Amino acid sequence: MEGKTMLGHKVRRLRREHNLTQAEMAEQLDVSPSYLNLIEHNHRPVTVAVLLRLGRAFDVDLQTFAENAEARLFAGLKEAFGDPVFEGHDISTQDVRDFAADSPTLAQAVIELHGAYRAAREDLMALGERIAGGDSQQVLKGSVFPLEEVQDFFHARANHFAELEVLAEELWADAGLEIYDLSGRLTEYLDRVHSLKTKLIPVDVMGGTLRRYDRHNRRVLLSEMLTPSGRTFQLACQIGLLQHTAVIDRIVAAQAFATEDARLLGRVGLVNYFAGAVMMPYDRFLDAARTVRYDIDVLRQRFGASFEQVCHRLTTLQRPGAKGVPFFLIRIDKAGNVSKRFSATGLQFARSGGACPLWVVHDAFRTPGITHTQIAEMPDGSMYFCLARTVTKAIGGYRTPAQEFAIGLGCEAGHARQLVYAEGMDLKNREAATPIGIHCRLCERLDCGSRAFPPIRHRLIVDETKRGRLPYHFSPMGAAEERSVKSRPAAAGGAGSQS
Repeated sequence: MEGKTMLGHKVRRLRREHNLTQAEMAEQLDVSPSYLNLIEHNHRPVTVAVLLRLGRAFDVDLQTFAENAEARLFAGLKEAFGDPVFEGHDISTQDVRDFAADSPTLAQAVIELHGAYRAAREDLMALGERIAGGDSQQVLKGSVFPLEEVQDFFHARANHFAELEVLAEELWADAGLEIYDLSGRLTEYLDRVHSLKTKLIPVDVMGGTLRRYDRHNRRVLLSEMLTPSGRTFQLACQIGLLQHTAVIDRIVAAQAFATEDARLLGRVGLVNYFAGAVMMPYDRFLDAARTVRYDIDVLRQRFGASFEQVCHRLTTLQRPGAKGVPFFLIRIDKAGNVSKRFSATGLQFARSGGACPLWVVHDAFRTPGITHTQIAEMPDGSMYFCLARTVTKAIGGYRTPAQEFAIGLGCEAGHARQLVYAEGMDLKNREAATPIGIHCRLCERLDCGSRAFPPIRHRLIVDETKRGRLPYHFSPMGAAEERSVKSRPAAAGGAGSQS
């Protein structure tokens, strides 16, 4: 824990939750009211001593309380205010950082508002394309926004749900589970406790369905196309749906999702979380991960799980007092579409667009089945260690192409020494690091020849007399300059004029 931490907004919120004046809280913390006022306005840090007093006086989890969500809010706000709709407003990086620190609740509201605006804009564009194409059907409420809302929910919880971990541990005790016969024991449990038989069904009957609950005939039907780890996972999901709907609904209700689609997706995500916790029990899995230095292939064999299941589980090891390496995970397809993203680190993923083309996760498709590693440096100077590998999911026969994804898993470079994959690597050598960004529109690396889009808030300069890696280059443009350029009469300079 750092000696000094700016947590003014959290202290202020805690005081208000307990209906205390600054003088009353200051007395309990053995500080002066004026000093507490400075803390609440981030003019003074919360020292370790004050943090310990907060823990004793108000029974708060110090590690959770001290974790700073400011970085996540800052990244979300930076992307929101980088939208062209804010052109002409002189919003500096420091303005955004101050907003995230001083008003986190409002900051989160702005991020959600921008997400709603972007979803509505995409709906209008889709509707316009349909009308132009003569399609009278109006399909609104794009499917991306509810998924993003759920992803943000898991991100805000650091992808860790203590309630579901406890339920998974209780199932192990009640069912007498064994790691080397987990599927068989779960099948027996469903039969003994819920009077449900499990049956494998041919793919020509199940089609693309992997699991179906046949309530009338008291059966759980599983597709024959499921791998052994997939069968175990689906059996655990079915138990979660049968036994823990109330807990899952309570977690979802506390989030107050904006749409019914988001609520249902949230339920599915929590059921999947429970299934992963059953397959890889927290304490046993964390001990094994530390022992084998997070060797994913060893862990998948030991726990009968797939590569993706192990990577996903590694992102959830954030139990206070027993945390694993804080990982981020991203899953992309060959087109660069992001279908999964989780982060227990300070790394923020762009909410729109693909991932940086220089990121190792894209290289995985070149040599399927091989693990690639990379030391990456973000524009802010933060260093990350990343690994990537392809995974294939067969969902049908010869006429149904298998799904192929690339899984990217990574952590801050300071944690990478705990990973077997980083052996022999100079993690502090910035010259050996690959410079990457979140997304081209948000990346300030003006000399990158791999960018797909110009960076936001930079003036495009095209000079036909010289050519670099790109047919253009950039210079920063402030709001005042933007207004001046926009108001300049057309006769003052043609399209090719430059300042």
